[in-house]
Amino acid sequence: MPSAGNMSKILDYPRLLCLVSFLMLWCAAVLGTWMRKKLGSLDEGARDVFGFVQTAMLTLLGLLIGFTFSMALGRYDQRKNYEEAEANAIGTEYVRADLLPAPDATHVRELLKSYLDQRVLFYITRDSALLDQINTRTTKLQNDLWSVVQARAAAQPTPTIALVVSGMNDVLNAQGYTQAAWWYRIPVHAWTLMAVIAIWCNVLLGYGAHRANRGLFLVVPLAVAISFCLIADIDSPRRGSVSVRPLNLVSLSQTLHAQ
Repeated sequence: MPSAGNMSKILDYPRLLCLVSFLMLWCAAVLGTWMRKKLGSLDEGARDVFGFVQTAMLTLLGLLIGFTFSMALGRYDQRKNYEEAEANAIGTEYVRADLLPAPDATHVRELLKSYLDQRVLFYITRDSALLDQINTRTTKLQNDLWSVVQARAAAQPTPTIALVVSGMNDVLNAQGYTQAAWWYRIPVHAWTLMAVIAIWCNVLLGYGAHRANRGLFLVVPLAVAISFCLIADIDSPRRGSVSVRPLNLVSLSQTLHAQ
């Protein structure tokens, strides 16, 4: 079985995970068949107990897959909601920039446009080196934006300026919430538990199978492998085909740059 570190890397490549899972589970079913030939078939009384254990294990595997799939969907929805919230925060602060004196307002708007472009790139890039550059530029822009409003608030501590500062705080917090949602994924320990139970389920299927139902050797491993692939695809924010597209950020960027 793959180690925790290797599994963490495989989870970023759902199709590879599907292939590895299918081969591993199919081998487990074949192993079960080999064990039955070595140990002999079960007698009538033991077969009833075996059937109960097999059903319980398959039910547990189904429940784990269902709960994990629900967890992946929840995290996907969270990433979508934070993308929308981030676009709303930037758009609101862009409007509130009118409350600043003209030089500061112009500076903040230009910085917000550049910041918005970096946020769009954060969502669409898959290159780790480019992502590091994007995060560096994003941090610098955040510091520049905060410096402008902080200096103005120190020089002119009025309720109007405080509103601008509050809006800038929302912009910075929104980026932090988004980053956290992209970092926290389904724990590797949960994947390990599902993999172990899936392997044992297929060993039991192989052990209890007869010549008439050898198709289970392909059906169950394939179904479980596809389920693992879909869960990993949804849970992977940057490598999966089911990813969050920055529709709100792109729309806002087009609007602001057209002004």
